[in-house]
Amino acid sequence: MVTGVGLNAPASCAAIRCALDNFQETRFMDKGGEWIMGCEVPLEQPWRGKTKLIKMAAAAINECLANNTQIVPNATPLFLCLSEHERKGRVIDDDNQFFLDLQTELGVEFHEKSRVIARGHVAVAVALKHAREILQERKVKQVLIAATDSLLVAPTLAHYEENERLLTSQNSNGFIPGEAGAALMVQAVHAKPEPQLICHGLGFGVEKAHVDSEEPLRADGLSAAIKESLGDAGCDQSILDFKITDISGEQYHFKESSLAFSRVERTKREEFDIWHPADCIGEVGAPIGAVILAVLKAACEKNYSKGQHILAHLGNDDGKRSSMIIACQKVGEQ
Repeated sequence: MVTGVGLNAPASCAAIRCALDNFQETRFMDKGGEWIMGCEVPLEQPWRGKTKLIKMAAAAINECLANNTQIVPNATPLFLCLSEHERKGRVIDDDNQFFLDLQTELGVEFHEKSRVIARGHVAVAVALKHAREILQERKVKQVLIAATDSLLVAPTLAHYEENERLLTSQNSNGFIPGEAGAALMVQAVHAKPEPQLICHGLGFGVEKAHVDSEEPLRADGLSAAIKESLGDAGCDQSILDFKITDISGEQYHFKESSLAFSRVERTKREEFDIWHPADCIGEVGAPIGAVILAVLKAACEKNYSKGQHILAHLGNDDGKRSSMIIACQKVGEQ
């Protein structure tokens, strides 16, 4: 991972565990004449735009390759997750060229089944779905999933401020913008002596009453995604110990998350904790799904997780929702 609180996964996860942030004044000003707060990734040079997105993605992928020496790039598909094409201020005008430029930066070529998934927050969940399909075909041994994004772009910030989505001196119900790059390697489950982070279920839905609509929120889309992921995992909600989400400060998303889970919950619980890494790194866009999985992997390995079975869910501004049932366990355990 490359985030505003760490230039690698261990540093970022340690900072998130300790609830540290790097929120500082940016070079952008809000309509009230105050500097907008943000969480910028401090690279060695002040790169901007597409160049910085490539640098962040390359750093995350290189970290992944260095820690997984069995990965052979030309035999490994890369699923590159980017922001939605519809997002205001998107700096990438050609996804395929961006992918080629990233390969040039890395000095490697990935498997021909590589693809770009421009789906924003839900992109990593979509990538996991495609990865599962390709791994089940046994045509490849592992899949690399990477994501890079930044909301610290003037037109993007102007759009969110205009729609009262950004945290500014004149709006307290908004998010702090950030940026990040993240990468993870996934493979078919196999026996290991140590616990593994396993994705048991995936689910998807569409919320008609999304954040920009004026319809009453019933959380139908997220509820459907959670139910589908539980069905895909072959379990019910009683096994879940806590949840982790992409929530980044707006009341709408807290309300949706609470409402959706209340519609599937049937177990009396004393507590059900909720983790949201964006509290530390800001709203980072497409990489948040990979950040969530990295945070869970660190919690699993260092034994500070709130339990073995986790609900993770993600959502886009346009209503697309995804849910994942994640477990930290040894193969053969229930």
